[in-house]
Amino acid sequence: MTIIRKSTNEKVSRVVIHNETVYLCGQVAYDVTGDIVEQTKSVLARIDEHLAEAGTDNSKLLSALIHIKDNKDVGTFNELWNAWLPEGCAPARSCVQSTMARDAILVEVTVIAAL
Repeated sequence: MTIIRKSTNEKVSRVVIHNETVYLCGQVAYDVTGDIVEQTKSVLARIDEHLAEAGTDNSKLLSALIHIKDNKDVGTFNELWNAWLPEGCAPARSCVQSTMARDAILVEVTVIAAL
């Protein structure tokens, strides 16, 4: 039973692979000064990068947990999410309004994917 950890520091591994399953830590935008569109695009790009690093992609998502700072942004997020996901590949998903670790963060997404 091998566990592979990538992009690891003292408190977090950005990618963990175990039993043909890829776990990503919560992803936030590289630049959190943007609006919900900019931050969402950045978050989805980061997810793509980490999934590729692990050897998989967004067509193999199993689940997603989405934290949105303000529920008024859910519709905009969903439009971008739906355009990003391949047709027929929607994961099990939860979307919740959350207090973020930093006030400027508008969205954070955690995913689990198959290899």
